[in-house]
Amino acid sequence: QVQLVESGGGLVQAGGSLRLSCAASGRTLSTYSMGWFRQSPGKERELVAAISWSGGSTDYADSVKGRFTISRDNAKNTVYLQMGVLKPEDKAGYYCAAAGLFGARHAREYSLWGQGTQVTVSS
Repeated sequence: QVQLVESGGGLVQAGGSLRLSCAASGRTLSTYSMGWFRQSPGKERELVAAISWSGGSTDYADSVKGRFTISRDNAKNTVYLQMGVLKPEDKAGYYCAAAGLFGARHAREYSLWGQGTQVTVSS
């Protein structure tokens, strides 16, 4: 069974940067498409970014295009989310997830989930 563990969250000032990591254990991630989601209290979990198994294709929510970059290192079994020019509205719990197919945009299409890491952006 694959376990996903996120890290890298924290408190940052608006305009700052953070890099989130999602490390997998128990099985290789190289056959999965991966996504980063975020969720704030009272809101639905939303896709932030997704990446195909090879890393050759990516997809971003309009709200983060040009500010966030998703990448992966299959040799390290790790997926990253580089977040820049952070805004207070980026504050949320961030979750990585694995899916069988690239292009999945809804949480229900992802079968494996990490426990999440909190990102707080102060204004």
